[in-house]
Order: sequence, then C-alpha cells, then structure tokens
Amino acid sequence: MEPFDEEETKMYFYENRLKTFVGWPFDEECACTPESMAQAGFIHTPSDNSPDIAKCFFCLKELEGWEPEDDPQKEHKSHSPTCHFIALKKKVEELTVEEFLKLQKERQKFIINKSCNETITKFEEAAKLRRAEIIKTAMDEE
Repeated sequence: MEPFDEEETKMYFYENRLKTFVGWPFDEECACTPESMAQAGFIHTPSDNSPDIAKCFFCLKELEGWEPEDDPQKEHKSHSPTCHFIALKKKVEELTVEEFLKLQKERQKFIINKSCNETITKFEEAAKLRRAEIIKTAMDEE
C-alpha cells in the first residue's frame, strides 16, 4: 500500500468520514449520531446483516450492536485504547508534517498487524483441516 494513497488519507478528515454514514440507523436523539461517530474516527461499513457496523479508519477496530445511548468516543477508547487517532490532542488540520507522518507510521502498524493476524488465522485453520485429513488417512490404514 502506498503511504499516501489518496483514498486512505482522505479518511483523516471528518467530512469524508461523515459522508460514509448514509443509512446509519441512529439520528439526532441518540448519542451515536453520524456526526459523533465520524468525530470519533469511525466510518460506516454496513453489511446486509448488520446495518450498524462502524470501523475506525485508523486502528481498524470494528464495532457493531450500537445502542442509542452509546458514546462513540468512550466506546472507541475502551475497545481500542492504543488507537493514536482517538488520543489526538489537536485537529488533523493543525498537525505539522512531521506529526502527520508519525501518525501515518502508527496507522501502518495497525494495518500490518491486522493483515498478519488474518494470515495467521487462515494458516491455523488450514493446518487444522490438514491435520484432520492426516489422522483420518492414518485411521483408515489401520
């Protein structure tokens, strides 16, 4: 992945995250409005079964099962305490180039970790199936 892929870096900006909340099931009477979700770093990533899936564009933490009273900032911090985006003390627009590059480096770590964990899980599942096949073959030969 390019470090400055436009599609990736545009989600640093609130307005672009907010645009993803089309069809979000919670409105102005709720704590988790599209505005508060986008403010907390989330983008809306619904599936057919779950219309309320939101993912932090930065740490990639996905949360679903939102309740109207859920505070997106608090939920984000409790489920992903190491997310650098939710810990930012200033707006993205106020970051220096150096601060932005450091932030982007941290984001790349989350992306790499997620990719590695997915690969490990696939490998372990394949190994489990292969092990079962070997045991079945050994049993059949007795």
